[in-house]
Amino acid sequence: MSLLAYLDYAGVALFAATGALAASRKQLDLIGFLFFAAVTGTGGGTLRDIVLGRVPVFWVLNPLYIVICCVVGVVAFFTAHLVESRYRLLLWLDAVGLAAYSVMGAAKGLAATGSPTIAIVTGTLTATFGGVLRDLLANEPSVLLRPEIYITAALIGAGVFTGANALGMPLFLASGLGIIAAFAVRGGALWFGWTFPTYKHMPGRHPDDVMK
Repeated sequence: MSLLAYLDYAGVALFAATGALAASRKQLDLIGFLFFAAVTGTGGGTLRDIVLGRVPVFWVLNPLYIVICCVVGVVAFFTAHLVESRYRLLLWLDAVGLAAYSVMGAAKGLAATGSPTIAIVTGTLTATFGGVLRDLLANEPSVLLRPEIYITAALIGAGVFTGANALGMPLFLASGLGIIAAFAVRGGALWFGWTFPTYKHMPGRHPDDVMK
């Protein structure tokens, strides 16, 4: 099995675990765990395949991805209560999954189109959309709305992989650099609270003043 295949399975499993942990926080039943694990694990890759016109999408062509999500969901159902800070674990697993999936998504985008720009876009979408779906379904504050750097980490991971590939580096080295770069940025954001300056709006004008 190729390196990219391992990354794909790992990314699905990691995001499935974050979905299952979200289900545990909501105290759902086993079916709820399986649903959250499957939606979160496959969400980013599904969007990527639809954008690239690759249908049927990857988990339809290879049901092993769904099996992996279900196994992760079952394991989490019986073990999640052993973790004291499940939300913290969720964020760190999400960071690892984001790093792996930013590279996998970029590799698939590059293989499908040959465009570095599309590769970076598909890498970012693949790495972030599953987490967005998870938080939306769980009615949790979205990871996108947290102050720490998130999307930028996926952009950097996909960008580093794409750049390394353009320089002719071997696949394992380009993938490793991309994963390390993405995880370093996201992990640093979680550990040190790295953020970008936020938008500071000016006080709005009164409607009567606008009409003058």
